[in-house]
Amino acid sequence: MSSLSGISVIFDLDGTLVDSEPNYYEASRRLLAEHGIAFTWQDNEQYVGISTWETLGVWQERYGITAPRIELLGELNHRYLELARTATRAYPEMRKFVELLAGAGVPMAVASGSSPEAIDAILAGTGLDTYLRTTVSADEVAHGKPAPDVFLEAARRLGADPADCVVLEDAAPGAAAAHAAGMRCIAIPYVAAQADAPEFARAGLLLRGGQEEFTARAAHDWLVRNRG
Repeated sequence: MSSLSGISVIFDLDGTLVDSEPNYYEASRRLLAEHGIAFTWQDNEQYVGISTWETLGVWQERYGITAPRIELLGELNHRYLELARTATRAYPEMRKFVELLAGAGVPMAVASGSSPEAIDAILAGTGLDTYLRTTVSADEVAHGKPAPDVFLEAARRLGADPADCVVLEDAAPGAAAAHAAGMRCIAIPYVAAQADAPEFARAGLLLRGGQEEFTARAAHDWLVRNRG
């Protein structure tokens, strides 16, 4: 029997499995520039972990954009997908972790605020689709993170009890969603300044150094120790 028997693992995508945030920023910067709005990396950090649909709503209100949100979503997704297909990098230790889990027969899923098209493009472009075939987009559920919907749907599709699931997350709303779903969480903050956010305090394992601190072997060993 595998030392990880009974565990299912659910990955956030952007900023957790892959370093896609630069692509989101560039797509956002180009879109907002067309509306006469200057958008910086520091501005972008405010929206890490928030679904694209919700982010667009905030932009409409904050910047006075009158274009329909569904139209903005299509434009943003078009720009993002062009970048995602060719310029997305999987974190090396995350790839190793996925491979370790696959070798142990651990059921895995991706639950993300990104669109289904973006999820598929990134997983295919990085080759992670070989291991991660179960995916859930916030577009497919009633509420995005910090609501637990995407994680609960991922557990349902895996046939797993939420209490037996461990979530990997880089953003505070995602950590809150994992807690609300009744799942344990390994937190790898993408924005270092957010490591003290109260949502991360409830994580089973908090790696304050983010991806620089994460290793596949240490995460695997933590799962083994906390399997029950």
